[in-house]
Amino acid sequence: MKTKTTITLSSELLQAIDNLTRQPNNRSKFIETALWLFIKQLRKKDQELKDLEILNKEADYFNKQAQDVLSYQVSI
Repeated sequence: MKTKTTITLSSELLQAIDNLTRQPNNRSKFIETALWLFIKQLRKKDQELKDLEILNKEADYFNKQAQDVLSYQVSI
C-alpha cells in the first residue's frame, strides 16, 4: 500500500534525481528504491556487526580448535 507523504529535499538533490531517472516525473519510485537499498545495506551492516561480536566472543575457542586441527598435519 502506498501512502502519500511530503518531504523537503534540496534543489540540487532533486536535480540529481531528475538527471538519473529514465522516465519523467518518476521521483517517487527512484526515492523509494534508493531508500530500500539503503535500508538493506544498514540491515546487512547490523548483521555483520552481530556476527563479528559472536566471532570475537568465541575467538579463543576457535583458535584452540584450529591449533588442534593443525597438530594432526604431517610434515612432508
